[in-house]
Amino acid sequence: MSSVLEIRNLHVSINDAPILKGVNLVIKEGETHALMGPNGSGKSTLAYAITGHPMYEVTAGEVILDGVNILELEADERSRMGLFLAFQYPVAVPGVTVANFLRQAINARLEAKSTDPDFKGISIPEFTRLMRSKMDLLGIDHKFAGRYLNDGFSGGEKKRNEILQLAVLEPRYAILDETDSGLDIDALRIVADGVNRLKGPGLGVLVITHYKRMLDYLAPQHVHLMMDGRVVESGGPELADDIEARGYRPYFEKHGLEVTED
Repeated sequence: MSSVLEIRNLHVSINDAPILKGVNLVIKEGETHALMGPNGSGKSTLAYAITGHPMYEVTAGEVILDGVNILELEADERSRMGLFLAFQYPVAVPGVTVANFLRQAINARLEAKSTDPDFKGISIPEFTRLMRSKMDLLGIDHKFAGRYLNDGFSGGEKKRNEILQLAVLEPRYAILDETDSGLDIDALRIVADGVNRLKGPGLGVLVITHYKRMLDYLAPQHVHLMMDGRVVESGGPELADDIEARGYRPYFEKHGLEVTED
């Protein structure tokens, strides 16, 4: 039976300022959801709160996975349960190659599951085969593995590296925080194609975006609109079509909110 990631009445503050004001959302493995909304509505706050960023203070609510409230867990424990976050602005790590970073990440996850007191991690040949198979799946040159993590990468390369991490780590739930930010149309198409190659019955995806162009490639089954720290509308792809056509203003007016961005 597929699992469910359930967000229940989530309230989150930053420096005592409330950002999320009661978010409810259910994502099942195998589903692709899109979360849209204007600047300042709380989309990225939701992503960071779910995955355990220490700056975000949860003041009420739960996030349930496999019957566990993951808000009681550290960020690394949430990752080992199968959560993954692709950052809007990935950080450069000079001196650490993509390959070394990925191998360390895999070993951390495997060690947490291992009962072997002498656990030594995935062998280099086995890891190399795994990494290269994922690179081939995503159409990434093998030389990419020897570059320093995000150091000197273009915007598109940074986002492709995030998708490579997603492919290698094989989480159950992936949150893509404005992965389309700063990408030209060709880079966007490449990144979206990579995500589509990884989608399947064992992966639930939450795509956070301002714009419909990313959704044209990813074709989510469910679309949600966040405003003023809440999910105010949910529907199918037609909701994204309407937002694209009319902007956010009609929804501000419908829900009695002050217009902050059209």
